[in-house]
Amino acid sequence: MTVRVMLISPGMNAALREARFAGDAPLDDAGLAQARAAAASVPAADRWLRGPSPRCTGTAEALGLRPAAEHALRDWEMGRWAGARLSEVSADDPDGVAAWLADPSAAPHGGESLLELCARVGAWLDSLHGGTAGRVRGMAEPGAHGEGVGRVLGLAEPGVIRAAVVHALALPPQAFWRLDVAPLTVTELSGRSGRWNLRCGRPLVP
Repeated sequence: MTVRVMLISPGMNAALREARFAGDAPLDDAGLAQARAAAASVPAADRWLRGPSPRCTGTAEALGLRPAAEHALRDWEMGRWAGARLSEVSADDPDGVAAWLADPSAAPHGGESLLELCARVGAWLDSLHGGTAGRVRGMAEPGAHGEGVGRVLGLAEPGVIRAAVVHALALPPQAFWRLDVAPLTVTELSGRSGRWNLRCGRPLVP
């Protein structure tokens, strides 16, 4: 069975507007209104999951969904940079920011490196197809012959979606920085572990 994974990025919030490492910032009023307006455009799915961030949780509620929380879809762990503006971190720790941007194995903030993020999200993505290791909370058990889990809809932070694309298409880690994921867009991956096809992000609402 082909697995179709539809990843929806959450609505706008103040942290995104201010170029902050998000921390625990929820949707703002505009993001909430936009998510509510998009509710009728959410694609059908067999299973629904969400990252545990307040922004993903609030977006799911505004879309009228009740997805199970999936820890593997948590946002990029930014350690002591969480909640700070990029401009502030660049001023306080310019060498750390330079290393973070240039070296995918670097984690000067004390959280996850880019390589660790891509590995974590990639392991979750590959686990959706029967015959791979592990189980995903909120998913049906794979069948006896290793069939996949059908259509999966996940609400995930932009960094998680970018990491999923990097892993699925076997891109070099540096390609992560060349990908943009706008709020309330759908990025679709279909196929199986080692052979995924990409349908680039489309807006839920025109």
